[in-house]
Amino acid sequence: MLEGLPPHRPTHVLRLDTSERAARAMTDLIGEVFDPTETAVAAFETEDGITWRLEAYFSEEPDEAAVRDLIRPIVGEAADRATFAAIDQQDWVRASLEGLKPVRAGRVLVHGAHDRERVRANDRPIEIEAALAFGTGHHGTTLGCLLALVDALKRGRPRRVLDVGTGTGILALAAARLLHTRVIAGDLDPEAVATARSNAALNGLKPCLTFYEAPGVRHLLADRVRSFDLVFANILARPLTRLAPSLARVVAPGGLLVLSGLIARDVPGVLAAYAAQGFRLRRRRIIEGWATLELRRGGAAPRPVSGSTP
Repeated sequence: MLEGLPPHRPTHVLRLDTSERAARAMTDLIGEVFDPTETAVAAFETEDGITWRLEAYFSEEPDEAAVRDLIRPIVGEAADRATFAAIDQQDWVRASLEGLKPVRAGRVLVHGAHDRERVRANDRPIEIEAALAFGTGHHGTTLGCLLALVDALKRGRPRRVLDVGTGTGILALAAARLLHTRVIAGDLDPEAVATARSNAALNGLKPCLTFYEAPGVRHLLADRVRSFDLVFANILARPLTRLAPSLARVVAPGGLLVLSGLIARDVPGVLAAYAAQGFRLRRRRIIEGWATLELRRGGAAPRPVSGSTP
């Protein structure tokens, strides 16, 4: 799992080996306390299958004593074993993903280059070299969106797809792979757009993807009134709330709006913002404590779905 938006130039890293419970709890805590645009936290199982490693990346040198005091209520004296190190500018997301397994949502398999042999004959694989952009597929929000895509295809075939805040491009790539249609994807971060373009080329999907660099839908490619049958926005609660009017505007009649990047307490406020735009909850998934919401204009009765990562 990878929480927070990655700092573009991480300078320091915190590492601590601990239990799964403690790693997840610290991931949530650090994600809450620190600015998500300046920190990122990765937690993953190590090779022994028991120990979990927490890695927190900072754009500036952190106050080590303050961070130890922050995590001490969770890990006790183990807080003193946490190591802090300066790092060079590097592909830190790829480094943090080395110990992670491929992620599956139906026939979609998101994997790194080192796991190509795990692709099955009938899979629709997406190979990701994450570079510096957010969205590895191991994050519960990204997986929730992938599962929403798989379910949407059981009910029909969206013709026009938009991915807002695309990050590494996983959702756009998966939609293009499954639908064989052109997908519009954008991000306000030029590093993310460059990475998503690279991943599209890596997966042979470059002709199917059109990218833009802009916040939200503030681009001619995306700001099309009621034009998209399927819209993804896997961002964070505050920008999702702020973007409610513009995102609602581009969803086609009968279209599906998939929102994620939310923890449980974010959900009521986000739902209220979109209810004001005429959208209602169709389905909710909870994966690793993160919520993914499927909304339709007019909508249907809520169908909460909870569970852990498949």
